[in-house]
Amino acid sequence: MDAFFGFSYVLRSLPATGAQDFTARVIPMRSKDIIMDPQLIIVAGREKSLLRRHPWIFSGAVATVKGRPASGQTVDVLGQNGQWLARASFSPKSQIMGRVWTFDAEQAIDEGFFERRIRESAGRRKDFESASNALRLVHSESDGLPGLILDRYAGVLVFQLLTAGAEFWRETIVGALRRLFPDEAILERSDVDVRAKEGLSARVEAVHGRIPEQVEIHENGVKYLVDVHGGHKTGFYLDQRDSRLAVGAAARGREVLNCFSYTGGFGLAALGAGAAHVTQLDASAPALTLAERNRDLNGFAAGSMDTVCGDAFQILRTWHKEGRTFDIIVLDPPKFVDSKASLNRAARGYKDINLCALRLLNPGGRLFTFSCSGLMEDSLFQKIVSDAALDAGRTGRIVRRLTQAGDHPVSLAFPEGAYLKGLEVLVD
Repeated sequence: MDAFFGFSYVLRSLPATGAQDFTARVIPMRSKDIIMDPQLIIVAGREKSLLRRHPWIFSGAVATVKGRPASGQTVDVLGQNGQWLARASFSPKSQIMGRVWTFDAEQAIDEGFFERRIRESAGRRKDFESASNALRLVHSESDGLPGLILDRYAGVLVFQLLTAGAEFWRETIVGALRRLFPDEAILERSDVDVRAKEGLSARVEAVHGRIPEQVEIHENGVKYLVDVHGGHKTGFYLDQRDSRLAVGAAARGREVLNCFSYTGGFGLAALGAGAAHVTQLDASAPALTLAERNRDLNGFAAGSMDTVCGDAFQILRTWHKEGRTFDIIVLDPPKFVDSKASLNRAARGYKDINLCALRLLNPGGRLFTFSCSGLMEDSLFQKIVSDAALDAGRTGRIVRRLTQAGDHPVSLAFPEGAYLKGLEVLVD
């Protein structure tokens, strides 16, 4: 009887998948280990963040794991007094041991849960569809689906599973996508480094339909070709949509330098708004080749844009010695901070590249400078740019603060979702 009860418990706790997949997920359990629901018992006093509906449970906040939950399996989260707090996914290999699916005790984590959450999340993006046919439809914790990223590029959906919990429900999530978006091709791009922290390997897989080598999208009147198979993130920096529009608004008749240009997003937005000339600078020759294709796709004159392949730090120093200048410079570097231990080194990197750029700006020019490092606080980033201006002997004034586009929302209970920060600085 005990053995049968244990098998029945595991069966109802796992996502609906094929028989072969189920066999691989069955967890042997001894009768003395069996409880009705696996549980995380929180250290006394550490439940406060959960009461404020913050979705992360760090390993140091867990007093006891009751039962033998598999990686990614759903667990109930209880306080020391037995108070039910949340229902979360379990990740034994991560410092974030639990990620909350729901704070509603009556809400089951099942096929209907994922389909409903994805449908509701996508529905909140309707107001952004007029600007572009490329949008983020699900933004992980901020949309109540920790570990799930879902982007749409025209008729292609690209998703990422970043956590053990999202991975555990992979087949259920794919099934929900097939039902909710029956006419869309679907590609998985779970090839990000953060999966290793969850004990997961990388995976790129065409799940449904034909995935073109490159997808053509449009944004605020400009066309872009997107490499969804191997491009940065899921193929394009959708989070910078509003900032590209801001650069365009300042670019008419100006000489523009776009550093860390990738496939040319900011520079092409500037050309679309009437920039006199754009220089695209990046360390990747293939990315610059795609930027040139994007220029041609939009019908911009060949002489309106140059591409330069190399290290931005070195090239900007060389141009300073040569006396080269620009009216607008965009700095959108990759993430310099991947841990608190690397924050000081990253701060030096941000200061160095901003110093190099400020030296190249004409009086009255504008610096658009960004950090996508979540651990870099806004106040620290502003101080770094200020210190760079001081060393460059320039006076700067912030005329606008920039952040991620609205289809990358930030839950009020999850401030960590606000990772992208930018400044538009008018420089004397």
